Amino acid sequence: MNCELISVGTEILLGDILNTNAQFLSRELASLGFNVLFQCTVGDNRLRLLSVLENAAKRSDVIILTGGLGPTPDDITKEVCAEFCNKKLIPDKESLDKIEAFFALKNTPMPESNKKQALIPEDAIILRNDNGTAPGCIMKKGDTGLVILPGPPKEMIPMFLDSVKPYLQSLSSETILSHNIRTFGIGESAMSEKVSDLLESANPTVAPYAKNGEALLRVTAKAESREKAEALMKPLLDEINRRLGSYIYGIDANSIEETAVKLLREKNLTAAFAESCTGGLCAKRITDISGASQVFHCGIVSYSNEIKHRILGVSEENLSRYGAVSAVVAAEMALGVKKLSGASFGISVTGMAGPTSDDPDIPVGRIYIAATDGETLYLKELNTGHSSKDCRDYNRFVSASNALNELRLCALSYPEKRSEGTDIKEFINSFKEV
Repeated sequence: MNCELISVGTEILLGDILNTNAQFLSRELASLGFNVLFQCTVGDNRLRLLSVLENAAKRSDVIILTGGLGPTPDDITKEVCAEFCNKKLIPDKESLDKIEAFFALKNTPMPESNKKQALIPEDAIILRNDNGTAPGCIMKKGDTGLVILPGPPKEMIPMFLDSVKPYLQSLSSETILSHNIRTFGIGESAMSEKVSDLLESANPTVAPYAKNGEALLRVTAKAESREKAEALMKPLLDEINRRLGSYIYGIDANSIEETAVKLLREKNLTAAFAESCTGGLCAKRITDISGASQVFHCGIVSYSNEIKHRILGVSEENLSRYGAVSAVVAAEMALGVKKLSGASFGISVTGMAGPTSDDPDIPVGRIYIAATDGETLYLKELNTGHSSKDCRDYNRFVSASNALNELRLCALSYPEKRSEGTDIKEFINSFKEV
């Protein structure tokens, strides 16, 4: 079955709010076997919304609209949909009682305009809203179903999951299921070459994507049930895992920091960060994850050379001779935070985030990342290739991602040493003057 998404709201067109509803609904509809062939955003305008509905009804079995259910005059979604379906709006006592109870609970007088939200198209299925004042509804125009949902995600998502999803499940005879294989440390083109023959598969399909310095493969199967779709995908998932190995940091994982925290917790390991150019972003991202307190000891933002030396013990001589953006300083920062914190691993990041460089010999996007267990050093020189005026956020994010990936790889191989490691003290001593 074909489904179309219509987001209603001039504020979306103006960029005042980010439309996350379409992403959520597309993912949910795909899992139910619906083909989302069109998405659009339309402002709070009666004629334009009517025009969009007319086009959508010609090509879609189900139209889902979000937004425009508020009490103000520019909230017109329900009214226009009722007009489109030749339905009258009639008061619904239960909806009005819930709205009045909502304001009574807040000990606030209910504005007269909120009564508008209790008007429902005749013969519609009412979708109760337990998280706000605007009920949704389901109605029909000929063979096309219209699902009308509130715009705020905290209201829309539970209403969809509790009421709309079961309704749609009864309409669909197929399940489309996807798994995202997320990788780090390998580019999209190199990843695609390793699985090039698998990209020709028809069902399941395999598609490569690149996002924020990562590369992922989306494996999608269509079948009569979730169980059959999983069975179709399993041989492909196993083969991809065999070919990509440790580049894969998770299947359907939310982030590399989530995977790192999970590994550290499983192995009873801890970590500490010493950051320069990332300004605490590594620490921020790892502490975004629930349970990070069990594995994260500390983060030190050693932005100045003075702090690198005084807190982390980085050699003043190395800072003067090689500069803060250098392999030896990265190694000393990682060792310093490891000793200071007593964590299992010390991770450091130092580099030139941009958009300009204060050293003609160091290009923007040159980053050094070091990880150590106190004995072995794992060092990575990163050149992002991004040096435009807008590169700073990208370079910082990708640098933090690489640092988190180094932590993941250390935890993944523990208690074994990774083959690419070197003795950290010998490495640091090699930079001393003979």
